[in-house]
Amino acid sequence: MRSLIFAGIQRYSLFSPNHVGNDAAIFSAVAQYLKENGHQVNMYTEQEFLTNSLKGEKYIFTMMRSKASVRKLQKLEGKEDCFAVNSGHGIENCTRERMTTLLLENQISHPRSLIWDTNDGVPEALIKPVFEPCWLKRADFHAIHREDVTFVRTSAELQEVIAEYTLRGIERVVINEHLKGDLVKFYAVAGTDFFYWFYPQEGNHSKFGLEEINGAPSGIPFSEEGLHQLCSDAAKVLDVTVYGGDCIVAPDGTIRIIDFNDWPSFAPCRQEAAKAIGGIIIRKVENVGL
Repeated sequence: MRSLIFAGIQRYSLFSPNHVGNDAAIFSAVAQYLKENGHQVNMYTEQEFLTNSLKGEKYIFTMMRSKASVRKLQKLEGKEDCFAVNSGHGIENCTRERMTTLLLENQISHPRSLIWDTNDGVPEALIKPVFEPCWLKRADFHAIHREDVTFVRTSAELQEVIAEYTLRGIERVVINEHLKGDLVKFYAVAGTDFFYWFYPQEGNHSKFGLEEINGAPSGIPFSEEGLHQLCSDAAKVLDVTVYGGDCIVAPDGTIRIIDFNDWPSFAPCRQEAAKAIGGIIIRKVENVGL
């Protein structure tokens, strides 16, 4: 096996709300795995990647999320100057509006949703049949602050929160119907057997405490194989290799994905995940031929 040179581009702390340490830990664990397998890793912050050129590395693994850095990565990939995991295209696909649109267009099990301009009022007749209660989420990006995802109980409250989003400069929102059932969090690495799920409340794993809305899990039976397949299908549609997210298991066992993230923290399963991530990165770049 030839020795490869990687650029590891870390995530800017702004995009790791309440998980700065966990995100840094999984990234460091993957870098260590690559080094232990005979490869060189040059580490960069997301800010360094934006303001400077790489040192000629053609292989990148990254948790970057800023729009500017993702655009720069996409340009490098477009020129076939580099290969990245996750790709810039996949990272962008996991932003809220693109994720929602792609999942629904490809019949991936997901809540009924609306995508709306915050300057336009949402007709009450459109909200009441499906979206009382509902979740309001900024459409342009991931949740950075607690206020970027809001549980809303009535149509009147929805209008008030949309007005607040407008004042914050958020131009578009995604409105998801609220799903009753058990909240389940998952982590996976496409192209490997690695798949891990758990109830976040039992693991005390939370960014903003919103898991309390669905309450403690009741242990509704569901197909783990079905969950894994659903997540794999979503990852293929969104074009991501390293991913995680959340889903709701309804009382009848139906599973719907409510959130999907490029390269999350893998905090409860970090060591196993690092091996799977490092392994798939090596396998993928060996087949690229740059």
